Amino acid sequence: MLRTGARLRSQVCTTEIIVVRPGPAGLDLTCGGRPMVAYGEDPQPLEPIEGLATGSELGKRYTDPSGELEILVTKAGSGTLAIGKEPLAFKEAKPLPSSD
Repeated sequence: MLRTGARLRSQVCTTEIIVVRPGPAGLDLTCGGRPMVAYGEDPQPLEPIEGLATGSELGKRYTDPSGELEILVTKAGSGTLAIGKEPLAFKEAKPLPSSD
């Protein structure tokens, strides 16, 4: 079960994340099509599933289609962040109001 502040890492690349909003229980958070592991665990060197190696960007936030799950990338990598095999969407920054 995901929780706010949890640190996870990929088993297929160098991607590391922090969970900002955990979303509903039972989500299968993956990177490169493979399950992510807790930061302290040693990942097994696995290959990404074909089509799930588009990468993640350092310092960017990703969310699921419902907007309930939100993660922050703390170390970029080559794997695609997804729920199962459904890629997460890049979360655009909200523009600040003008102070004019």
